[in-house]
Amino acid sequence: MHQLGRVAVAAAVLALSACASQKAPATADVAVSRNAVANAVQAGAADLAPEEITAARAKMMRANEALAAKDYKLARELATQAQADAQLAQSKAASAKATAASNALNEDLRVLRQEVDRANSQ
Repeated sequence: MHQLGRVAVAAAVLALSACASQKAPATADVAVSRNAVANAVQAGAADLAPEEITAARAKMMRANEALAAKDYKLARELATQAQADAQLAQSKAASAKATAASNALNEDLRVLRQEVDRANSQ
């Protein structure tokens, strides 16, 4: 009977250490994802990639809920998905800004060419 008690205590210690070891990575993943969402928002994703940033925010909310419910596996999965969505949103925002800058430059070049052509034809 005494041996059974030791086995039960050992099993309890292992179970608690497994929970603690899962909590730390899940908490870290959620924090990293939260930063990814914030970076995407700062990059203009709310205006330039609204669907992607909305998906990232929704998954972040669910990851936080899973973390609060101590469902660390689900929290990590959702945090990873939120981070991917946020990175996609940030990339789309950067791409949209680059396209707008390129279009503005092309327009400036077109106007400059017209002015040069007009000056040469006089």
